[in-house]
Amino acid sequence: MSNVLVGAYTYAEFGACLAAILPAVALSHVLHRNEPVPRLPGRWIRRVGRTAARLTPLWDFSVDGVVPPDIDHRAYVVVANHESAADPFLLSFLPWDMRWIAKEELFRVPMTGWIMSLGGDIPLRRGERDSVREMFDECKRTLAGGLSVMIFPEGTRSRDGRLLPFKEGAFRLAIEAGVPILPVALAGTRNARPKGSRWFGQARAMARSLPAVPTEGLRLEDLPALLNTVRMQIAENVDDLRTKLCIKELPSAGSAPTVPIDVAPTS
Repeated sequence: MSNVLVGAYTYAEFGACLAAILPAVALSHVLHRNEPVPRLPGRWIRRVGRTAARLTPLWDFSVDGVVPPDIDHRAYVVVANHESAADPFLLSFLPWDMRWIAKEELFRVPMTGWIMSLGGDIPLRRGERDSVREMFDECKRTLAGGLSVMIFPEGTRSRDGRLLPFKEGAFRLAIEAGVPILPVALAGTRNARPKGSRWFGQARAMARSLPAVPTEGLRLEDLPALLNTVRMQIAENVDDLRTKLCIKELPSAGSAPTVPIDVAPTS
């Protein structure tokens, strides 16, 4: 019964946070809509993510690692592994601005989708070339304006904890835009909201920002090596974080085979 009560409280608390923040995000969107790459609306979204995570007794979230000293004025393509629907809550603790690429269906969810739209996140209809092209163009415009973008290169959440194949979209974007990749490894969120579950669980989770990977001088033929280098770094750090968090029931993140290249960007 106590688990049911805590879970119900968490749902109510998340809803209250979203409802409370929606007017601020909407006002920020209106006031900053003429800026080339507005940052403030996204900061409101991260604020509500951190607040909601801190208010639930189920979650203990933290971040560590390396933060590039120039990230406030230099753009990066940020990539992270994807364990859970709770990942955005954990990643909201990272101390920099960025726009998120997410599947278009999420933008149709009441309140959550409204806030994502008003906050400047970028929708993608997976498998549709026109949508992919529009997303790429908007990402390049954002990166040219000095604001980072965030992509989950697996494209979906892992069911068993193994790192899924990385799609090439984020890495192609970084090479074409001439910006570095900023890898982030995360662990522990799978217990917070497993794929396929509608309920929240007890979780201690951590995100680790890794050293940036430069793309200067790289061409598209260098893409597979760049992708696999970043994937290996994330996998190694996911395993290290699981050890640090005493998460032992999952297989090694790097135990899945190295991936084929996929032309579709991620969401």
